[in-house]
Amino acid sequence: MTDQVPHDNSNSAEDPRVVVRDRRRIDPDTGQVRTVTEEVPVDAAGAPEGGKHAASDEVPVEGEVVSEEPSPEASLQTQLDERTADLQRLQAEYANYRKRVDRDRETVVSSAKASVAGELLAVLDDVERAAAHGDLTGAFKAVADKLTATLQRVGLEAFGHENEAFDPAVHEAVQHSTSPDVQGPTVTAVLRRGYRFGERTLRPALVAVTDHEPGAEQKPVEGEWLEPSEGNAGGESADRN
Repeated sequence: MTDQVPHDNSNSAEDPRVVVRDRRRIDPDTGQVRTVTEEVPVDAAGAPEGGKHAASDEVPVEGEVVSEEPSPEASLQTQLDERTADLQRLQAEYANYRKRVDRDRETVVSSAKASVAGELLAVLDDVERAAAHGDLTGAFKAVADKLTATLQRVGLEAFGHENEAFDPAVHEAVQHSTSPDVQGPTVTAVLRRGYRFGERTLRPALVAVTDHEPGAEQKPVEGEWLEPSEGNAGGESADRN
């Protein structure tokens, strides 16, 4: 509540000056409880000078939206929600960053292993040729077996075997022939083994490919006896009778 007390200015030609005593216990600017009643001067129209406080308690008009100052608790809750959202966003970004770093690290390690294994393929070829000629014996065989087992353990895999289907993605055909004994393109000889590391092909296998060739119709040889078929067995018997 505010009280308007007019000053006695009967001897003055100017408009009377009105003093407003602000008796509100809550400061509308700071939201704090006031212990001292402030006196705010107003102008002739009744409006407070400086525009800090209302000259009187305003009664809201029906249908008018009255804006209220947020309480300190509501303001703190809003700030807390904003900081929580920021923290959650930072945590999600950091988790994605760690996943990306781990994925890149695994890619680098895998590429390094594949590069080292690729440099040792020539050694594996020599080991395989020595084994084919019977020269892989004794201590040399033990070392070769350890080398092969170690490379297989880290992810190196050999491919290219006889009688498997020809796959142009992993096989490189250097010889081609046809035969009625196969149903489709088939690897009939492996000239050089192929190797892959994980999903990465280090080198294709050099192979000889045999494709299917329809067999020629069997022609009777002169003087050769052919077994009669079921269809003409009766006819031949009738002719003989």
